[in-house]
Amino acid sequence: MLFSKRRYNSLTELVEGCQRGEQKAQNAFYDRYQGKMLGICRRYARTLSEAEDIFQEAFIKVFKKIDDLNAPESADSWVKSIIIRTALSYYERTTKKELMSAPIDLNVQNWDSGGFSPWGHVDIELVLKVLSDLPNGYRTIINLYLIDGYNHIEISEMMGIEASTSKSQLMRGKKLLMKKLQETGIIEDERIERGKL
Repeated sequence: MLFSKRRYNSLTELVEGCQRGEQKAQNAFYDRYQGKMLGICRRYARTLSEAEDIFQEAFIKVFKKIDDLNAPESADSWVKSIIIRTALSYYERTTKKELMSAPIDLNVQNWDSGGFSPWGHVDIELVLKVLSDLPNGYRTIINLYLIDGYNHIEISEMMGIEASTSKSQLMRGKKLLMKKLQETGIIEDERIERGKL
């Protein structure tokens, strides 16, 4: 992949250019991550505007901390980690640590039973829209656990909550997400009951 019209032929060279403060390297580095990382921000934010704010804030941190990156080949995971932590920080500031804890009594199938997964055959843009409408706590836990692959202990450490709270938020969040997917017609009730999505 070409990183710019200059001489950045590898990720290592690009990171080293950023560490030297080269504007072309910084522009190429930003362009490299903008699409994918903005997509991650969209999953954590309610609106595109919020996602853009999170992304910009995260990239300010990336460039401030770029000298700390000792293994340039790990830049992809390093940037993603900063993006996710910035999204969590944004969530924490805007919601003042209010995790939704009201009981929800919904009758939808548990995703963990029978290998059922709602993501297989639905339009991801529609799912992202429904996901963005979830309460902040549920949306954040679903993103961290189901999409980004963190476990409940890691989530509890990142968010300053108990692992059991993470588990209950995930369970409630999945139920609410399934209910909203059903209400919007993205998935059909009878397909869920048969476990064939």
